[in-house]
Amino acid sequence: MNPRYLTKSRFKLALDCPTKLYYTRKKEYANKSESDSFLEALAQGGFQVEELARMDYPDGIAIIGDDYNYDLLAEKTRNLLEQENITIFEPAFLINDLFIRVDMLVKSGNNIKLIEVKAKSIRSVDHESFIKSNGQLGGGWDLYLYDIAFQKYVIQSSYPEWNISSYLKLADKDATTTVDGLHQCFKVVSDSDLRTGIEKKEGITKADLGDSILCEINVSGEIDLILNNNPLDENRSFEGTVKHYKDHYKNDVKLFTEIGTHCKGCEFVSENYENGFKSGFHECWQKQLQLPKEKIDRPKVYDVWYNPAKNAIEEDRYFMEELTENDLNIRSEAGKMSRSERQWLQIEKHKYADDSPYFDIDNLRQELDSWKFPLNFIDFETTAVAIPFIAGMHPYEQLAFQFSHHIVYEDGTVDHFNEYLNTEIGAFPNFDFIRALKKSLSVNEGSIFRYHNHENTIVNVIYNQLKNSKEPDKEELLNFIRSISHSTNKNTESWAGDRDMIDLQKTVVNYYYDPDTGGSNSIKAILPAVLRSSVYLQERYQTPLGKLNLSSKNFPEDHIFLMFENGKPVNPYKALPSVFDGWDNEKLEQVSESLTEIKDGGAALFAYQKLQFDDVPEIERNAIQEGLLRYCELDTLAMVMIYEYFKNVCE
Repeated sequence: MNPRYLTKSRFKLALDCPTKLYYTRKKEYANKSESDSFLEALAQGGFQVEELARMDYPDGIAIIGDDYNYDLLAEKTRNLLEQENITIFEPAFLINDLFIRVDMLVKSGNNIKLIEVKAKSIRSVDHESFIKSNGQLGGGWDLYLYDIAFQKYVIQSSYPEWNISSYLKLADKDATTTVDGLHQCFKVVSDSDLRTGIEKKEGITKADLGDSILCEINVSGEIDLILNNNPLDENRSFEGTVKHYKDHYKNDVKLFTEIGTHCKGCEFVSENYENGFKSGFHECWQKQLQLPKEKIDRPKVYDVWYNPAKNAIEEDRYFMEELTENDLNIRSEAGKMSRSERQWLQIEKHKYADDSPYFDIDNLRQELDSWKFPLNFIDFETTAVAIPFIAGMHPYEQLAFQFSHHIVYEDGTVDHFNEYLNTEIGAFPNFDFIRALKKSLSVNEGSIFRYHNHENTIVNVIYNQLKNSKEPDKEELLNFIRSISHSTNKNTESWAGDRDMIDLQKTVVNYYYDPDTGGSNSIKAILPAVLRSSVYLQERYQTPLGKLNLSSKNFPEDHIFLMFENGKPVNPYKALPSVFDGWDNEKLEQVSESLTEIKDGGAALFAYQKLQFDDVPEIERNAIQEGLLRYCELDTLAMVMIYEYFKNVCE
C-alpha cells in the first residue's frame, strides 16, 4: 500500500474543500474528475505547452519512472541535484510526508528557478503583479500561486540553504508565432514514456520553433506573500495549513467542511450510487443535515439560475423550496420576463411540483411577428489553441473552420441550405470562412439567428484580423460583418448592423421557461426539454426525413431525428456517433465548457485539432469530417426545432 503523502494535487484539492482529502484515491468513492483530467489537459494544450517550454532548456533531464514510486523518484532527483548546474524536468521531492513533482527546476549552485508551466494565457506587456492594491491576490490566479507556494515550501524544507525564485511560464497573448505548423511539432500519443504523453517531431530544435510564444512571469513576491501571510486563511499560517492537511490525510481522518456554494460541482458525487460507488457528497450533507439521501437530492439554493440568494446557505437554508420572494427583490421589465421573475418562476414551479413549461405568450408572439422571412439559422465551430497552427497567430487566437446554415421559409419548408468545413492542414480558414458565410447569407434579406454570443464574438475577431490584412476584398467583407453583427466591448470601433444576428437564446430567456432544463439555457438543455413537451415536434420528427418538408446535406432520407426509449424522446445528439475517437460528444461539450480558455464546440474542437496532424489515415480523416458535418447540421436544426416549437405554441 502506498504511503499517505500529501502531494501538491491533494493540497490543491484540500484548498477547494478539505473534506475531499478523505475521499480522494479511494476506489469505493465516485470521482468524476479522474476521467476528465487527461482530456482537459489535451483541450487546453497543457501537455503541448509543457513540452514547448522544455525546448528552452535543451540540456534538461526528465525524471522518468513509476509515478507512484515516490521514494525512487525522489532518489533519482537527489542524485542529479549533486551536480552544480543542472536543469531537471519533473524533479521529485519527498520530505516529512510531503511529496511534489515540479514542472521545471533550474539549478545554478544554490540559486534555483522553480518554474510552473501552464497553458493559461496572459498579456505579458500589461502584467505587473498578481497582488492587488489591498495586499490580496487577484485575477483568479490564487490557486495557481498556492500550488507554487506549496512546491517552494517542500523544496525549501529539503534544501534550506537554497535561494529559490518562483516563476509561472505561460502562453503570451502579446506574442505571435513566426513558423507554420508549430502545434503539429508536439503530438499527443498514448504510449509515450513521459507523463505529458507528447511525441516531439523528430530532430526538432529550438531554432526550428521561431520566436517564443511563452513568457516567464516572476511570482516570487506573490509566493512570499502566501508563505508569510497565507491570505486565503488568516487564522492559520501557511505552514500550519500544510501540517493540518498532511496530518489528517496521513491518518485518514475526515476534515469537517461546512456546506456551501463550493459543494456545487463536487466531483465525489454518485447519483443513485452508480455502479456501486459511494457518494462523498451525500455523506457530507447527510452527516450535517441528518437527512436521508432522497431528501439530499432535492434542488439546491445554488441551482437557481444565476444563484440570487448567495446568503441563504449561511442562514442554514440549503434547498430551493426554502427561498422566498424576499431573497430575490423581484422587479418587472417591460416586454419580457425579468431575471428575478424568471428565478422566482423556477423556484415556484419546483415548490408546487409543476413540471409544465411557461410562456410569456403575448410578448413571444410579438417577438416572432417581428422576424423577417425567410429565417436563417447559423452555427459556427471554432478552435482556439495555446500553440497556434499557423504563423502570425497569437496563442488562443480564434480559428473559424465550420458553419451550418438552415433556412426556414414562411410556408414552413426547412432547407439545410449550406455548410462550410475547412480542415486543411496548416490553412488559415477565417477569411474563406467569412466569404462563404457572406455568399450564403446574401441569398435573401431575412432575419439571421445565432444561439448565444459565440457567433457574434467570432465575426468580431475576424473583423479585426481582416483590418490588419491585405485581402483584396477586405472592405467588402468588413462591411458584411458590420451588417450582420454588433461590435463587442473588445473592439475599438462601434456598430450595430441592419441584419444584426438575433440571439435565439435571449428569446428563450425572455419568454420561456421549462423546469426540465434545471435552470440551464444552453441549447443542449433546451432542445431535450422542448422535445419532451411538444407533441407537435414529436409527431413531426418521428417521421423519416424523406417524408418531411425538410432537406439535409448529411443525413439519409430514411433517417429519423427523434427516437423514443422507455416512452421518452432521446436527445438527437445522443443518437449521433462520436466525432472524436470514441469519446461521447456530450462529455466533450461538458469538458470544453468547464475550461477557462475554451467555451464552445467541444467535439468539433477536438476533432479539428486531430485533423491538423498529417499522419491521420484518410479513412479516419473522412469519417471525422463526416461526423463534423452531421454534428454542425444538427446544431442549426436544433435551433429550427426550438423556433418551430415556439411558433406552434403561439398559433
